[in-house]
Amino acid sequence: MNADNKYKGMGAGFATVTTLFFMWGFITVSIDPLIAALKAIFELNYAEAMLAQFAFFMAYFVVSLPAAALIARLGNSKSIIFALGVMVVGCLIIPAATHFDTFALVLVALFVVASGITILQVVANPLAAELGAPERSHFRLTFSQAFNSFGTWLAPRLVSGVILAGGIFAVTHGAKVTPELRAESFHRIDTVFLAIAGALVLLAVFIFVFRRLLDVVKPVDEGQRPSVMTALKSPWALIGGAAIFLYVGAEVSIGSAMTNFLHEPDMLNVPLEEAGKLVSYYWGGAMVGRFIGSGLLTMFRAHRLLAVFALGACLLCLAVTQLHGSTAAHLALSIGLFNSIMFPVIFTLTLERSSAAPAATSGLLCLAIVGGAILPYIYGLIADAAGLHTAYFLPAVAYAVIALIALAAAGAKIYSHGTTTAAAGH
Repeated sequence: MNADNKYKGMGAGFATVTTLFFMWGFITVSIDPLIAALKAIFELNYAEAMLAQFAFFMAYFVVSLPAAALIARLGNSKSIIFALGVMVVGCLIIPAATHFDTFALVLVALFVVASGITILQVVANPLAAELGAPERSHFRLTFSQAFNSFGTWLAPRLVSGVILAGGIFAVTHGAKVTPELRAESFHRIDTVFLAIAGALVLLAVFIFVFRRLLDVVKPVDEGQRPSVMTALKSPWALIGGAAIFLYVGAEVSIGSAMTNFLHEPDMLNVPLEEAGKLVSYYWGGAMVGRFIGSGLLTMFRAHRLLAVFALGACLLCLAVTQLHGSTAAHLALSIGLFNSIMFPVIFTLTLERSSAAPAATSGLLCLAIVGGAILPYIYGLIADAAGLHTAYFLPAVAYAVIALIALAAAGAKIYSHGTTTAAAGH
């Protein structure tokens, strides 16, 4: 009875936290159609356009560790409200960037937005796990991840319909792009990010009203957190970090260029707006795959399932390098389905096999998300030199290495740390 009373009311707190998962999923994938828009408006090559993802995901590497200290100092609700405020500032920098016609300022804005998201992830993942009975922590994280995936599915459909329509995108091939049309395209980008800023302000007010529901769980004091540096001494923490680096890099590379890829004449040859909306199937596949994968994980060993999914993604990438038209388009979009279980399974396999404390290993794995900054830029360089089809060899290699790591996990020693660490959402 005492246990029931202890967790009574935490469901409302958990529901409040889950809204954060949706919001950062929505914003993160809104960058995909934005990249296609920026590429056209600023006349960028692929490598230059991928600097948007470089700026965004570099925030994970820079902000993750300071975020832990911030949360220990401010507490849960104040940290969340602070993070939402940072994201609002980032969104408001976008209109300034378009006003001054400066791509570099757009990159600054994306870094600021991602800094806020990083803080949200550091506070929200363990909070979602702890707002309720311990035996249901995995269910709560899976449920929250589903809302995160819903945000990633919805964003391309809504955002592409605004920023990839009208303006310079309404001009027929070969026609002149006037300053007025360019200004209209900038205005559409401003509209999206001002709307997101407004939603974030409302969410911050919502969090403030229900702040007591989130502060029933105290964040771990910074002085009690094992140093991430200790994880560098664990071979499997490093191996798992490499797998996360490769996975996030591959997933982001494919998603970032998917709009332009589907738009190409030898693919679907559809307008950028329609191509951008189709990207939702890539992220929607990951959402569906998480539900399917959850069931499969009850029947098969995690490392074996990871190997199968990684190999499947690798083979799809290799097929896309050789095929064209609707077949290649459907195969490319299907990669999202195979991406679905990779992040959480890599995370948990690494925690089990790392000799370092779970918190230290988890911190290192979060830093490894910087792969979403590095690999897309390399992907862009390959695309500029040899085309988007050839660029798929990069994620193919990444998935192949992940498959090998999954197979190697079978013979690795499993440590019993006595604690459960929540995997960060992606």
